[in-house]
Formats: sequence, structure tokens, C-alpha cells
Amino acid sequence: MADENVGAGTIVERSEFKGKPILILKRNAEDKYPFSFGVSKAKLMVENIEEIKKFIQENS
Repeated sequence: MADENVGAGTIVERSEFKGKPILILKRNAEDKYPFSFGVSKAKLMVENIEEIKKFIQENS
């Protein structure tokens, strides 16, 4: 499906897995280990975005 370039080289692809929509995040076009997730995990991340930001700050 469609690819989008977002931010500093990040690539976002929309696809499907077992008939359900997923997002695939890649650091760049050669990323061997992309991060993919569906709607349920996306909702969980959005609901907990402040904890995710805190985690990044504490561990960067």
C-alpha cells in the first residue's frame, strides 16, 4: 500500500496482515527490522503517549 516519508528519514507504510490494517515504521529504506502494529496497539500507544515520552526521557 501507500508509503509516506515522515520526519528525519522515517518511512511509514500502510499494509494489511490477515485482512486487518497495519502501520509499518522504518528508520530508513534499508531498515531490516521495521516496527509494525495494528489498530489495537496503536490505540494503546496513543492512550499512553505521556508514559512513552517519560520512558524516552528517562532512558535517553
